[in-house]
Amino acid sequence: MLKSPYTRYDQLYIYNFDRVDLEKIDDPDLIGTWIEDDTTILFFHKEKQALVDTICAQTEAKILYQARLDYQDWEAGLDITTFTVPPLTVAPLWEAEQLIVDEESIPIRLDPSVIFGSGFHPTTRLCLQVITDLLTSHPAEIRTMMDMGTGTGLLSISAAKLGVKEVRAYDNNPFACSVAAKNMGLNDCQGQIQVLEADLRKALPETGVDLVVANLYKGLLLDLFQNQDFWKAKYYIISGFIPSMEEELLAALPMDQLKLLERRKSECWRLWLLANSNFQ
Repeated sequence: MLKSPYTRYDQLYIYNFDRVDLEKIDDPDLIGTWIEDDTTILFFHKEKQALVDTICAQTEAKILYQARLDYQDWEAGLDITTFTVPPLTVAPLWEAEQLIVDEESIPIRLDPSVIFGSGFHPTTRLCLQVITDLLTSHPAEIRTMMDMGTGTGLLSISAAKLGVKEVRAYDNNPFACSVAAKNMGLNDCQGQIQVLEADLRKALPETGVDLVVANLYKGLLLDLFQNQDFWKAKYYIISGFIPSMEEELLAALPMDQLKLLERRKSECWRLWLLANSNFQ
């Protein structure tokens, strides 16, 4: 995450350790700590070889890989800049102070960090577009929402800004939860959104809400589809898959209780909007 004296991301210095039991890293150039698959990934603004050598000597950890990347390369070659999905205007922190919006626009300030969900991946943008369409056309129907795999928290913040009263935002990455929580604070949404760390495979939360947003990968979607407790919401926005995956995913849907309201695409990615006829 951005903290003084840094106001934007430029170079990323990445160190992947072979263990997760490292002590807390207190360094002014640290962006964040990512735990994944029994490894620890540290992101810095500056080169930290001396610090890394000290960590390895003290803990007997080994470096699996290390890299230096331009931030734009981390973001798949994209320049993270201000964009609009009416009525929302999303600005990264380094452009937020210069942001000028008209009285009909809703500004969102975002620290994208190194977490998925900056708004520039096609699936995130598709979800954002459908959320805005659904909430502007059916504002009274959508009062509660669950965001599965919240990342930066952008989709949850957008829903809150558009009138959703209660949002639960889940991610299994503690670093993502920290980034999302920061972004909730930047947009004064703490009272509407609860950020929760959870592995959805192991403990599926109560899904009896008006809207579930699940922008996830195919394997996790299939696991969720096969769990009857997943199908308790009124509406579902499902994304994170490409056309070659659709047949298998469609076959896993309980179509006796679902109606496919809309199918959208962007580049090679797809999204479904589903309604649940059994919603109570």
